[in-house]
Amino acid sequence: MNDSSTRSVLVAFVLASMLGLAGCANDESAEGGELSPGSLVTHRALATAAALPSAVRTELITYVSEDAAGQPVLVSGTVAMPRGDAPEGGWPVVSWAHGTTGVGDACAPSADTAGGPAHSYVSRAGAMLDRWVADGYVVVQTDYEGLGTPGGHPYMNGESARNSVVDIVRAARELDAGVGTRWTVMGHSQGGHAALFTAAGGLDRAPELELQAAVVLAPGSRTSDVAGFFASGGPGIEQALSFLPVLLLGAEAADPSLSADAMLTDSARPLLAAARTGCMDDVRAVAETVPVDSLFAPDAEMSRIGEYYATQELESLTPAVPTLVVQGTADVLVSRAATDRITEALCGNGAALTYSVYDGVDHRGVLEESFPEAKAFVDKVRTGEASQPTCG
Repeated sequence: MNDSSTRSVLVAFVLASMLGLAGCANDESAEGGELSPGSLVTHRALATAAALPSAVRTELITYVSEDAAGQPVLVSGTVAMPRGDAPEGGWPVVSWAHGTTGVGDACAPSADTAGGPAHSYVSRAGAMLDRWVADGYVVVQTDYEGLGTPGGHPYMNGESARNSVVDIVRAARELDAGVGTRWTVMGHSQGGHAALFTAAGGLDRAPELELQAAVVLAPGSRTSDVAGFFASGGPGIEQALSFLPVLLLGAEAADPSLSADAMLTDSARPLLAAARTGCMDDVRAVAETVPVDSLFAPDAEMSRIGEYYATQELESLTPAVPTLVVQGTADVLVSRAATDRITEALCGNGAALTYSVYDGVDHRGVLEESFPEAKAFVDKVRTGEASQPTCG
């Protein structure tokens, strides 16, 4: 047996062990073949709140992708199929990159229920995505590495998220022959960051697919500034504190030599426990009890966190497809000023980018407010109609 075959067998064994396939009586497992990125591992019908109402069916799937270190990893997600017969060339695809829900498995959008810990966000995004299904798009939604499957979630790691976003399109095509090769990446907040990494690298990752456009809603950025921000003791720390454990655990998941526990004091460490077992609402509740003037251990190497997240910033990217970025002026989580800087940098890199600002719209409000523009933008790109970008 050659090295490639040995690796395939080992990956298959590890994935089967992670899944506990022998106990998954309701799952239909992929049979044989190479477990390359995008290989479908399991699928089953989904009838929970995570299913999109306009879909003829929504399936919960697991598939093979690559982690932050480039190693094979199991990822979960959903595939929502539109009603009717697929057009010639197959249904177009929207691959959705979700915003921050947390780093625990309960925070995976595919695990959403009516009373779930991330339902307020997942249901709102789902209502917007359902409009795409109703208009004849397959909507695939990755949970990302480490959400809903074993292992940590490397929060705001662009390479890992890009891999998950791309590879679920491949898995959807293996699931249903009606899924076409033409697709759009779309993401919000954390997912906006993922969408920009995908716009820059998705064509190279999956040349057999045709990535046509990117829609980026209020993209998360400047995570490399977080350590300095919290250490400064400046205004706004209380409101932002719930993101600190998510960022620390995300860095640890990508680079295990970084210890989130070692970074924090005893009084601040309950933030990590809340993030590991709950979702963002749970972390916010604990954050209200943590003193902001004693967050970091005296010997915490916070500079390493900044150095790691500096490798995940957006300014050096060059989207390779037409890209729409939208931002609300009333967004207190992702500021217009931050997105202004990002779009200016992307334009300077030669991106064909359209930037739209929505007056008075907050962080989640862009989900609904930008839909008509996003739909028109994608339709124009798909039909080859010329548009007038802000830059490029």
